[in-house]
Amino acid sequence: MWLVEHRISATELARTLGDVLARVRYRGDSFVVERNGTVVARLVPATEKRATLAEVFAAWRSAGPPDPEFADALEEIDSLDWPPDDPWVS
Repeated sequence: MWLVEHRISATELARTLGDVLARVRYRGDSFVVERNGTVVARLVPATEKRATLAEVFAAWRSAGPPDPEFADALEEIDSLDWPPDDPWVS
């Protein structure tokens, strides 16, 4: 199915949520949701195939050794993420 990606404001999404969800489900459209010009979310069609627990464990075992610097990188990214002064402003 051909996917079309649309940009939509959070306010417009709130006003047209039913229509947007129908377009995602039935047409395969995807939406990039923006708030104050900043991308905050992406709505995409859900996949029907779900991995079994055995497949999850097999993927985990085949992923290789853990990266010792990964946790430090996540901590650094988290320290740079500040919430807005007023979360209700859109």
